[in-house]
Amino acid sequence: MDPEPPFHETYKPLFANTKIEHRSLVTVEEGELPLVDLSRLRQKEAEKEKCKEEIGRAAHEWGFLQVMNHGISMELLEQLREEQVRLFKQPFQNKSLSFSAGSYRWGTPTATSLGQLSWSEAFHIPMTDISSSSMEAFATKVSSLAKQLAEILAEKLGQNWSYFQSSCLPSTCYLRLNRYPPCSIPYDVYGLMPHTDSDFLTILHQDEVGGLQLVKDGKWISVKPNPQALIINIGDLFQAWSNDFYTSVEHCVVTHPTQERFSVAYFLCPSNETVIESCSKPSVYTKFSFREYREKVQEDVQRYGYKVGLPRFLV
Repeated sequence: MDPEPPFHETYKPLFANTKIEHRSLVTVEEGELPLVDLSRLRQKEAEKEKCKEEIGRAAHEWGFLQVMNHGISMELLEQLREEQVRLFKQPFQNKSLSFSAGSYRWGTPTATSLGQLSWSEAFHIPMTDISSSSMEAFATKVSSLAKQLAEILAEKLGQNWSYFQSSCLPSTCYLRLNRYPPCSIPYDVYGLMPHTDSDFLTILHQDEVGGLQLVKDGKWISVKPNPQALIINIGDLFQAWSNDFYTSVEHCVVTHPTQERFSVAYFLCPSNETVIESCSKPSVYTKFSFREYREKVQEDVQRYGYKVGLPRFLV
């Protein structure tokens, strides 16, 4: 049975009725993210502090960085990828049965134009719903890394990281296994449409195919893939909490005409009741709960086809 989601059939009206759309930011350059060697955190105090400074500077200037010597072995990453491929290669009709209801997603149900369509499928898995040994081992390690990085970023602002420790629990964080099928349609179709992440931190491992792009200094940068590194990016909640010191940057995934692409992401999220309030004054944003933020995002996506995000909560 066919494992592919029915993209062509479902979105045929968009291909027939939508004119070719072009991004508002058209310049795309290939670049490498700031690369930080986390083994330096285990060295003498001076080197440890330099490493922390680099992490904080990248989060401030780029909103993105990549890390090596992160404590997750290539063997484990390869085992996870094999598990991921098996899940996506099963018949399409079976995928929704793999995890809890609503975990499997594909395409963009609310899309009214090609620019709002994401040519991808994903398993969006709560940490408490993970069963396979490779996924569980990865989740345990990446969760620890996320909290270590949150602690460093809070420390750079002179703040205590206990806020993240108490609000971000296994029951509130999740993994997302992504697959981007080949897309030979001659339009500007995204694998994942431009967006910012609605969390504190995202940790991503991607394969060698590439496709991740982000905005830097008014230009789209195509991130050169490094399968041995993990990519870290700041989410909206960390930007709000840091009072705009750290930056949640718009990013997207572009499609490839002949190759499929796989990635896995971990999202450091709080409970719905957690209140997000700027750690310094005067505050750029009004304080809001994560539930309020998610509800506003859902409303905007339904109404406009895209997320507005933090500007909704400006003072």
